Amino acid sequence: MMISFRPPIQEKLNLRDALMLNEMPKVVVGNVPSLTGEVEKRVIRVGDGSIIRLFDRTPVPEKETDVVCPHFLELKWANGCPFSCAWCYLQGTFRFLERGKKPFIKDWKKIELHLAALFQHNSRKELLNAGEISDSLIGEDQNPPASVRLARMFQEQDCYKLLLVTKSDRVDNLLKIESENVIVSFSINAFPVAERWEKGAPHPLRRLDAARRLHEHGYPVRVRIDPMVPVEEWKGHYGELVGEIFRRFEPERITLGSLRGLSTTIRHARDTSWVEYLDERSNWGLKPRFGVRLEMYRFIIDLLEEMGFKDYGLCKETVGMWRGLELDYRKIRCNCLLY
Repeated sequence: MMISFRPPIQEKLNLRDALMLNEMPKVVVGNVPSLTGEVEKRVIRVGDGSIIRLFDRTPVPEKETDVVCPHFLELKWANGCPFSCAWCYLQGTFRFLERGKKPFIKDWKKIELHLAALFQHNSRKELLNAGEISDSLIGEDQNPPASVRLARMFQEQDCYKLLLVTKSDRVDNLLKIESENVIVSFSINAFPVAERWEKGAPHPLRRLDAARRLHEHGYPVRVRIDPMVPVEEWKGHYGELVGEIFRRFEPERITLGSLRGLSTTIRHARDTSWVEYLDERSNWGLKPRFGVRLEMYRFIIDLLEEMGFKDYGLCKETVGMWRGLELDYRKIRCNCLLY
């Protein structure tokens, strides 16, 4: 059954935001350490950072148990998600809000203003992730649809690209416009995993069919197989998933991630049955045991390489895991990076 929802929109700006309309918000730039050890001049935030901000909550890793996550620009145009995935970190992120993780779209005037300021700044080419704290397709019942509204903003320049990250299959609106400067990424899981823990989200095959349609329309389409869960007979389930992906299209990039549980997520999750798979600590929460994760990644990577597919990476995985897989984390190519 198709889920239809109309998230509330912030109707008007507060006083501080209203004053900002008379003056383009400042683009704040700073020196940011990179995974290669170099220091790069990057956009840190636009204005107050409530719409555009550098995701820098993962420091450059130093220990084997530190996770690797390159800094990227977040486009925080909305909050929340209508689906009820058991391990969703938004349960902890929005725990203090009365509405919790229910979808909420911020003021469009402010979104447009902050994007305009960034576009005028026109620094290095970057990807803006519009799906870090919301599903990117929560506003398809708006007029115009939120995805179309965002995409058209990015079509007016050629320095930045928009990354839409979703578990939805509601792509009809995106099929009505050109694919310029927009990348769409689908989060997919093995069928029994999705059926048990990704409540309310479309079946993985429906997501893959939506991804195929966008790919055929000309969109660069990426896939996240994340979080992988070591359920019984996981090799058969995840092998089947990889086969279904490539039967439909070849993704631009595939990012792999294993189950992880931040303490706030676990405390505020309604269904904690998935926590039984978590055994090992990292600086980004609990994970399944190292050996289990290594075997799962190795299995998927071997399948991908057998098909000649090389553009893959890991999401929020430890330095030790990258080394265990004989991969160089300093050359990471993951979902949130443009290249």
